[in-house]
Amino acid sequence: MRKFTADPQALFRYRGLPPVGLTVSMALQHLVAMIVGCVTPAIIIAHAAALTHREQVLLIQASLVLSAVTTLLQLFPIGGRFGSGLPVIFGVSFAYLPSMQAIATGRGGMAAVAGAMLVGGALALAGTTFQGVFRNPLVSSDMLGVSNGACIGAALSILLGLGAAATQGLAFVFGIAAVLITTAIPRFMRRESTITLVLSGIIVSGFMSSMMGLIKYLADAETQLPDIVYWTMGTFSKVTLDDVKAIGPLILAVAAVLLALSWRLNLLALGDAEARTLGVHVRRERRIAIVCATLLTASSVCLTGTIGWVGLIMPHIARRLVGSNNVRCLPVSMLVSAIFMLIIDTAARTLTGGELPLSILTGALGAPFFALILVKQKGVE
Repeated sequence: MRKFTADPQALFRYRGLPPVGLTVSMALQHLVAMIVGCVTPAIIIAHAAALTHREQVLLIQASLVLSAVTTLLQLFPIGGRFGSGLPVIFGVSFAYLPSMQAIATGRGGMAAVAGAMLVGGALALAGTTFQGVFRNPLVSSDMLGVSNGACIGAALSILLGLGAAATQGLAFVFGIAAVLITTAIPRFMRRESTITLVLSGIIVSGFMSSMMGLIKYLADAETQLPDIVYWTMGTFSKVTLDDVKAIGPLILAVAAVLLALSWRLNLLALGDAEARTLGVHVRRERRIAIVCATLLTASSVCLTGTIGWVGLIMPHIARRLVGSNNVRCLPVSMLVSAIFMLIIDTAARTLTGGELPLSILTGALGAPFFALILVKQKGVE
């Protein structure tokens, strides 16, 4: 085995071993640079959002912990895909400070930031799960009618004057009903193809839209109608920290369940017969995945209203980055979607003098992307 020589120039050689003194001094230099890069952005954002002293400390600690975790991932790659194997020190990029400050100082503050990340991750995770369960890249919460169904449940709760818990419960029930109807139509027609499932989702979404029109007609124009319109357009401006604290733990818990089932989603993608051969209880696993994905969609609707296209776009971007393995695709889609929603929310607040509804921007990006997916789906019947 080759013996390393400890000399000052070894730092610039392949597999060089610098002297101990030089190694320690460089380590301290990187440590100081990392701390400054982690603490300074957190302090700036904390002051912009007028956080309390306790909240500032928590934000700084979270920044340090996440930077440490990402640095360790770089040093010790997982599966040869996550991490470079190089001593890359990760901090917090100052490039995102203007966007974060714009969100933190606008309506919603840090609650909008947390809500954007939670909802973005939840919608992408739900979309990736639906696409894996149904083995169909054109499926999402929107295409299956889940988003519209959940929105109907939330609007009905507002119309009846029910509380937040009832709103979430009705959103979940109507979301489940929508996905059951959408998947039942192709079975009734005995044509379980990609295009049939998409058309079934369009049928269910159209019916849900008509129901939403009826609810708007019956709602009080002074008190109930503005809130219902809010649910149908999607915005983070009315999200509060209490809302995040109430719904955030549920989203994180359901997301943890789906992440734990990610390798089983890979087996379900092989087909029912192959999955049964490998010991998977297909019906049970599929039901768990559908219930969890629907619950994520319903929780997102309860927090911010309906935000379309995110659950369709983000899974495809994640697969472009890390491949089709759900063990990697699920967490990456959550991360990419969280960043995407922060960008969209910043654009919604800064493009005009007011604040654009999020569905306008996501629809403007999602519709062409969906058309591109359809063009690339060769042989879809």
